[in-house]
Amino acid sequence: MHKLAQIWSGIQHDLFPRLTEVLDPLTEKQKELVAILELCRIEDYVPEPWWSLGRTQCDRKALARACVAKMVYNLPDTRQLIEQVKSAPNLRRICGWPRRRDVPSESTFSRAFAEFAASQLPQRVHAALIEQYESPRLVGHLSRDSTDIVAREKPAAKEKKEAAVPPGKRGRPKTGEIRPAQEPTRLERQAAGMQLPEMLADLPSRCDWGTKKKNGGVYHWKGYKLHLDWADGEIPVSVILTSASVHDSQVAIPLALMSAQRVSSLYDLMDAAYDAPAIWEQSRRLGHVPLIDRNRRRGEKLPLEPAAARRFDERTTAERGNSLFKEKFGGGAELRVRGVAKVAAHLLFGIVALTAERLLNLLC
Repeated sequence: MHKLAQIWSGIQHDLFPRLTEVLDPLTEKQKELVAILELCRIEDYVPEPWWSLGRTQCDRKALARACVAKMVYNLPDTRQLIEQVKSAPNLRRICGWPRRRDVPSESTFSRAFAEFAASQLPQRVHAALIEQYESPRLVGHLSRDSTDIVAREKPAAKEKKEAAVPPGKRGRPKTGEIRPAQEPTRLERQAAGMQLPEMLADLPSRCDWGTKKKNGGVYHWKGYKLHLDWADGEIPVSVILTSASVHDSQVAIPLALMSAQRVSSLYDLMDAAYDAPAIWEQSRRLGHVPLIDRNRRRGEKLPLEPAAARRFDERTTAERGNSLFKEKFGGGAELRVRGVAKVAAHLLFGIVALTAERLLNLLC
């Protein structure tokens, strides 16, 4: 908190007064963008061009700052971002373009964004934000949840798996008959000792169809699913993007391991979708206290103890965080990019902006 307070004091008493000397009066949205950019310092993670021949490359640092501005302003596509930057001198200069003609074309934005996606720029910036400002704190509750991400691309065809038991061999085996053992599930493989990189590589990430219960009915969407661990204060600690059809429980252990590498926490709060013995055990193995809503499919639903139920109410952090991400930082708009790498980059730019905004909100 001391480091955050120092940065916020510098923004208020040094940066804002200097900007008012060279710019028109800043709007509240522009002040919010300036504070977010100053905290995340995304330009520090963009490498300098190493070649000197040929046409000069457009400033990638300014383009990276513009990608953050796109999420802060909750703009649906790059075309609207370019129009907004060209029409607002303050916004243009905050991003790093002194003149209107310096703003690059839409194709240049597209090429730069592809580079950012390939280098996982927003993922690295988000991890650095958590390491610098959240890891020194002791997190009381980690609230785990997922949210649907609607995409505009063709869903992948389902892969046909060969059955372990040949056709015609259903039911009880004959006397002396030996059948091949069923393959372990993804959750069982994770609990058996897989490393985090192996778990992430094993998770499906192609666009497909997802289904979940919503508002008393069944909701279907085409696209992806974003899994998040939220710390107190609606701060996203860990983020994993998967196919829409992936069940929440299959991402619980990778999320837990990723979050444990980034922060120290006490309680893991999860809904009934995560009620599996392997998830309970993994949480305890990390030294946490698991508070998971019981799934009725496992028999009679057991109520939580009064103290545990009171703590479980803190899980609304995940619901508020998902709502904030979708309403203010680009998570709710239908995606205009295709492919898991670009989709992840688009969403993580929004997560970077959200993380910086919520970290600064701790000081208010």
